[in-house]
Amino acid sequence: MRPSTAVGDTSRGTPVGIPASALPHRTPRELLALARHGLGEAAVTRAAGPRYATAHLAALRAAAAVLAVRARPLPPGTRRPRSRPASVWVLLTQVAPELGEWAAFFATAAVKRAAAEAGLPRAVTTREADDLLRDAERFCTLIETTLGLPAELPADAPRAG
Repeated sequence: MRPSTAVGDTSRGTPVGIPASALPHRTPRELLALARHGLGEAAVTRAAGPRYATAHLAALRAAAAVLAVRARPLPPGTRRPRSRPASVWVLLTQVAPELGEWAAFFATAAVKRAAAEAGLPRAVTTREADDLLRDAERFCTLIETTLGLPAELPADAPRAG
């Protein structure tokens, strides 16, 4: 099941339990441009594993654009529980609950991405890579709409079909 494309409130500034240094340091526009460039790169990559991993990374960058707008670190002096750092997908759900289905979808895909990056044969099929590329493209478009930024596809990057 693929996530819906419904988008709700765009309120800003949800505190997340991470230090300021862990939040994105690029602008949302820069992150989305990097995401679009990655989608273009994935579209021309023939091997399924690298195509899958590159498309997933593009979605990750789009999610980081939302964090750059909506997340803020906990106030100084606030203690946070000791634990391993939260993934972008967990943080995305905190700051944009309306994107929770997408976050869960891409969090699950992260396991296959890791296998694909490790070069494991049969980690992903051509069909899975094609599907993830289309889903990542839909997600990037949704994020651009959510943040009120125009879609900016690099001139040298073809769109996935």
